[in-house]
Amino acid sequence: MKEIDKYQELKQKLIENSNPDLAKQMEKYLRNKFKFYGLKSPERRKSYHDLIKAEKKNKKIDWKLLDQAWSDSHREAQYFVCDYLISLEKYLTFEDIDQIFNYIKSKQWWDTIDSLIKPIGKIGLRDERVNDLMLIWSKDNDFWVRRVAIEHQLLRKDKMNIELLEKILENNLNSSEFFINKAIGWALRDYSKSNPEWVREFIENHVSDMAPLSIKEGSKYI
Repeated sequence: MKEIDKYQELKQKLIENSNPDLAKQMEKYLRNKFKFYGLKSPERRKSYHDLIKAEKKNKKIDWKLLDQAWSDSHREAQYFVCDYLISLEKYLTFEDIDQIFNYIKSKQWWDTIDSLIKPIGKIGLRDERVNDLMLIWSKDNDFWVRRVAIEHQLLRKDKMNIELLEKILENNLNSSEFFINKAIGWALRDYSKSNPEWVREFIENHVSDMAPLSIKEGSKYI
C-alpha cells in the first residue's frame, strides 16, 4: 500500500466516524485552537487500529505517513501520530528524535506534548545520548520543549535517572509559566510513588524557588 493510500485510508475512517456535535465540544475544550472530527478516544483508536497493526508488521516507521497526518487540519490526525509512535516505539532510535522534535514544535498544546514525551522517554531508556539532549531541552526558550524534558522520565520508577531529574527540575525553578510549574509537580508526584524521601527532600531544599502549584502537586502522595 502506498503512503498516500494509507493517509487517505486514515482520513476516510476518521471522517466516517465523525460527530459534528462532539467536535464542537472538543474544540471548545481545547480553547478552539484546533478543528476536530469529533471522535472520542476509543472510537478514534478503533478507526486506525488495523492500520497501526499493519505498520507493526513492517517493523519500521513510516515518516511520510506521519508527516501527512500531522499536516491534517483536524486534531485526531495528530493523535494518530502520537499513538503510532507510542505503539511502534521499539523501532525508534536517537536519530529519530529530530523528526519527533518537528512535531513537538508545531501545533503545540498540552494534549500532543504529553503524548510525545512517551516515545522520547522510551528512546532515553535505550540510548544515554538522550540525557544530554534533555538537559539542553530543559533550558530551551520554548516552554513546551522544556515540558518534554521535565516529563520524559514519567513512570520510570526504579529506572529513574535521579541526577538528570534533579538538574532538569532545577533548570526550571522560579518559573511563572503554568505548564512548567504543573509539569514539575507531576514529575515529583510521579516519582514520589517510588522514592518519597527524595521528593520530600527536594521540595524542602527548593521550597523558596518553587511555585505553590508545583509544591501542591509534588506533595500529593508524601
